[in-house]
Amino acid sequence: MTKDKSNTLVAVTGASGFIGLHCALVLLRKGYRVRGTLRDMSRSDGLCQALEKHVEIGGRLDFVEAELTRDDGWVAAFDGCTYVHHVASPIPLAVPRHENDLIIPAHDGTLRVLAAANKAGVGRVVMTSSIAAIVNGYHHCPSYLYSEKDWSDPDAGLKPYPKSKTIAERAAWDYMAKLGKESALELTVINPGMVYGPILESDYGTSGEIVRKLMRRDLPGLPRLGWGSVDVRDVADAHIKAMESPAAAGQRFCCIAEDAWISDIAAILKKHYAERGYRIPTLVMPNLMVRLVALVYKPVRVILYELGTLARVDNSRIKATLDWQPRGLEEMVIAMADSMIEHKVV
Repeated sequence: MTKDKSNTLVAVTGASGFIGLHCALVLLRKGYRVRGTLRDMSRSDGLCQALEKHVEIGGRLDFVEAELTRDDGWVAAFDGCTYVHHVASPIPLAVPRHENDLIIPAHDGTLRVLAAANKAGVGRVVMTSSIAAIVNGYHHCPSYLYSEKDWSDPDAGLKPYPKSKTIAERAAWDYMAKLGKESALELTVINPGMVYGPILESDYGTSGEIVRKLMRRDLPGLPRLGWGSVDVRDVADAHIKAMESPAAAGQRFCCIAEDAWISDIAAILKKHYAERGYRIPTLVMPNLMVRLVALVYKPVRVILYELGTLARVDNSRIKATLDWQPRGLEEMVIAMADSMIEHKVV
């Protein structure tokens, strides 16, 4: 792996997204040159301005147009790149009408990116998958500890999002297996949980919806939901460590800092923002009530499959292999809330 960062070009797919933009920021801070791929090139100036508030770019950043659903543009996007961070993937705010609206771009886009990276002579692709590709479709006992050995079962009636992430990641590993051990291309996969932390612009994507809804009191009460949680800055740090570490090649990493119920998030927000006029809901609603609400409010349906569950995840591999030390829950939640206030999202 090359050590000359100033001459090393790194591509970030989906650079306008929450994780993608933070990956670009860390890469620039570490001295790399960055090329971001965008579906909409009109976003480029705003993204540059958002990044310039945090790092001196100095001509080390450019953007190119490429879309997961089309072949054209990808090989050119990766020309001259040593590494690729494949972060782009559709994330829904509501259950899509057809599951293939998520599955096809996630699956086909992943294969397009890997094929283009291989053709362009890229050394390593670091792919953003999800903990959703690990913990869904089974009914283990509450004490079961999920790890990188586990895979969600796409044939177990999964909702479109976890199904799309599982199928896309499986396709990536199958592609690498077909290339064989002699291939110069390497793959590493990061599997984050629910991502909090600071937003860098007002277009915050899907990840901030929970904090936003709690701060705006858009929820009458709290569904009993829980996830492995992680700060976006630590997700980006994991991507760059996985890019740089020889030991990360051919591995997937559960990128989880700690488990948290939505009521834990609400308690943190109430503690820090109630005196500033934010009326944070704290009443936990019975599961039956949540299901009744979902009958008339479609966005709630996207989370029904997770009601009452909080999968426990082993994060020992990422800590040991990448020397990864994540932030705690309170810090990541406050950082997201503060940045949402700064950018007038709430």
